[in-house]
Formats: sequence, structure tokens, C-alpha cells
Amino acid sequence: MTLPARTKHSVLIITLLLGILSAFIIFYRFTSIPKTLTFDEIEFAKLALSLDNHSYIPYSPLATGHSTLYFYILLFSLKVFGINSFGLRFPAALFGLASVLVLFFVLRRVVQKMEIPHSHSPFLHNFLPVVGTFLFATTRWYFNFTRFGFEATFVLLLELISLLFLLIYLDHKQKKWLIPSGIFAGLAYNSYQPGRLFFIIPLIFLFLFILERKQHRLDFSFFTKYTVTTFLSFLIPFIVLITPLSLYLSQNKDVRVNQLMYPTNTELTLGEKFQFFGRNVASTALMFSVKGDVNGRHNYPNKAALNPLMSLLFMSGLLLALWKIKQKMNQLFVIYFFLAISPTLLTYPWENPNMLRTITCLPSLIYFCMFAIAHIYIMSEKRFHIYYKILVIGIFIGIIVSAVYDARTYFMFQAPVFKEAFEAQMPLSYYINNPDAKVKK
Repeated sequence: MTLPARTKHSVLIITLLLGILSAFIIFYRFTSIPKTLTFDEIEFAKLALSLDNHSYIPYSPLATGHSTLYFYILLFSLKVFGINSFGLRFPAALFGLASVLVLFFVLRRVVQKMEIPHSHSPFLHNFLPVVGTFLFATTRWYFNFTRFGFEATFVLLLELISLLFLLIYLDHKQKKWLIPSGIFAGLAYNSYQPGRLFFIIPLIFLFLFILERKQHRLDFSFFTKYTVTTFLSFLIPFIVLITPLSLYLSQNKDVRVNQLMYPTNTELTLGEKFQFFGRNVASTALMFSVKGDVNGRHNYPNKAALNPLMSLLFMSGLLLALWKIKQKMNQLFVIYFFLAISPTLLTYPWENPNMLRTITCLPSLIYFCMFAIAHIYIMSEKRFHIYYKILVIGIFIGIIVSAVYDARTYFMFQAPVFKEAFEAQMPLSYYINNPDAKVKK
């Protein structure tokens, strides 16, 4: 569908404003908060530099074991900017900014597919993507991880791009759009561990889409030429990209997965494993609204991952989405959400709650917030028609308060915690040039 020139102009302005807002949050005092490094970042830099002047390898056992895609990008950044904290952290910031912009275009397509009554749709189709992207960009859980050298924002960006191409395919029904969706799902598989599960989302949704299409046509034969070519359009580029890493892992253990995942521990009884799972479910559920991550790098220790407004919107939206689970977008994001939090449920309970390993649930979380806002707006306009404009203003004020609340928490309260959480006081070059040097507090 071709957008009118005026609409394209509006979209461009909104995208630019959201980009400026996100860039300000990410790069404000970028080199001083956090000012020092963490030992993990130093190990990541060493891993990246170890890849230089060698043939491509898909996995490195260094830094407790990582696939290398992100670290090749890190290596490039360190070569461009030098062996310093800015070069180490710039890729995460850049991918963080790009994720905000891509999410806006994802949400625009998602909202078009939400089952909104026609009388409300013109306003909400324009209103909700802006609100959702604003909430995402200003959520402390998100922008915290854009400001130091972890790969969380990288895997989020890859997943969002893959999801965007999947949504374009659903709009145009042209299988060529599944090729880049498969490419970016394959790249996500080669990044941070939670990204290895993302490909399940497009596959499930393709299955549901084709099933619905066949029911409408009263065609109950599944393995047709159309079905096979549709899945292959996604799977062929995906399989090509994951093959090097998969072959490596088939012959060598993933060091980090074996260290963290209790199901692989043969010394634990089945009862103990179920007990660990129950503890993880409880701590992860409480993470959103009650007691968050204790790690000072991930969070202001023990503070809920979401501020009170976002917590209320998230819980309301999730319950509404489960209630209206027959809607396709609800199915997509409910599955996405539970898949995103599933890896942390299989790690040892003393590792949880963990806001880093669950960061890929953020797009779903934002969707649930939007879904709740849409229903609040529709119900209020229906019952209190003359006051609905006041409600819109109230929503804008609410999301601004949410942004200020999270910024205040981060820059006033979490920033001082970084002095202890980021324990390496010397410059990055010192630790690279003195590999035996201990981290000094």
C-alpha cells in the first residue's frame, strides 16, 4: 500500500523526533555514566581482539563462551575508535538507537492488524505506534543496556528487523519478504543466546497464517507447493546462516549454556529441577512489578523492572490479550513474550530474576501496554464521549511522567550504584596491554 505524500512526511517527522529523543537518552553523559568498566566488558574486548587476523570462527570459548557475530562488530569498532570504552560501547548504543526506529515501523504495521472498531481506527492507528515507541525508548530497562558493551540491543535489533519483514509479508503476501526475515532470524541465532529461539516465532506464525488461508479456501491439504515454498523462503537463508555455529555446537559444548542451565546437571534429581523451575517462575513474575534484578549493572538493585504506570498497563494488556487470544496479533506477542522469558526459567534460580536474559520480551511488553491503552481509549470514548480528548491528554501526560520517572531512577539512583557494579577503574587499554592485571576496585 502506497502512503500519501502527507502521511509519508508525517511519518518521517515522527521518526526523526523519536530518533532524536532516543539518541539524547542513550548518549547523554555516555562516557561518564557508567564511567568505569566491568570485568565482563574487558573480557568481551579481549574476545573481539582475539578474532583479528584469523579466519572466521562462529564461536569462541573466551569470556565464558559466546558466538562471535557481535564480537566481529566490536572488533571493527575498536579498530575505528581505538582501544577505549567508547569504542567498546558504541555498537550497543548504535544498535539501541536503530532498535527504537525499527520498532516504530513494526508497531505501525502491528496496529494496522489489531482488531480496533472502525470508528476508532484512524486516530489509534496513528496514536498507538508513537506512544509504544516512546515508552520503549524511555524505559530504563531498555536504555540502560544501550549504554555499555553488552550485546542485548544487537539481538533485539535483529529480531525486530526479522519481525518487520514477516509483517510486510503478511501485508503483501509476497514470499520474497520472507527471505530477509529468515536472514535476520539466522543472524539473531548467531548472537546472544536468547536469540537462538526467535526463529520459532516466524515459523509458528507462518503455520497459523497458512492454516487460516486454507480454511478460508476450504483447502485442507497442507503440503502443497505454496506451503512448501513459503516455508522454504524463510528456512533456506535461516539454515544457511546458522549452519557454521550449529556444526560447531554439535561437536563442542556451549560452555555458557552448560554452566547456567540446570536441566543439563545430571547430579540434580527431577524433584530439585521442578523446584528450581517453580522458584524461577515466581522470581521472574515478580520482576516486572515487585522485585527486579539485584545486579547493579542490570538494574537499581531489587527495584521492579517497570515503573508503576507501565507495570499496570503491561499486566492489564497481557490479561486482555490472553482473554482475546483468538486475535492474531495477540497470539503473536503472547507466544513471543513467553518464548523470550523461557531461557531464564531454565537457569539456576540464584541467577534470577535477570533483566538481561529476558530483554527480548520488551517488544511484547510494549505491545501489551499499547493494547491496554487502546481498550482504555475505546471504552472511555464510548461511555464518556465528551471527555475522551481529556483522556488522550492524560495518556500523554502519563507516558511523560513514566519517562521522567525512569530517567530520574537511572541518572539519580542507579548511576551511583555503577561505581561498585563497574569495578574496573583503569582504562580498557591498560587491561588489554596487561592481560594478567587484576581488576582493581
